[in-house]
Amino acid sequence: MSESTPKITAYLKTYCGWSEGVRAVMRKYQLPFEEKDIIKNPAFRWEMETKSKQGLSPCVEINGHMLADISGDEVEQWMVDNGVVQKIDVAADAPTNSSCTDEQHAAMARNEFPSISKIKFLS
Repeated sequence: MSESTPKITAYLKTYCGWSEGVRAVMRKYQLPFEEKDIIKNPAFRWEMETKSKQGLSPCVEINGHMLADISGDEVEQWMVDNGVVQKIDVAADAPTNSSCTDEQHAAMARNEFPSISKIKFLS
């Protein structure tokens, strides 16, 4: 990691393959970040949409630069390319480029959130 700790805000869904991919990258590089759950707090969704100019998530703001509708893989590549982190050859602890199943999306639409251990990722 660079000399200074980056300021990272991640606009994520409570249970989502893409969101978990972003979390996995942050854990991989041991980066502290502020997580704003756009499902549990509609004000965070509004903030994300205002800052990113669009409504798809995840969105990650790093040192004032907004990365909209992005996967964990894309966040990691952006951070490497921009000197935020140095690439490490350690596997993330969860898939970093995978969506949730259709069943999980339907459950989320009904405000039924599965436990974290039951998330299924698509390959």
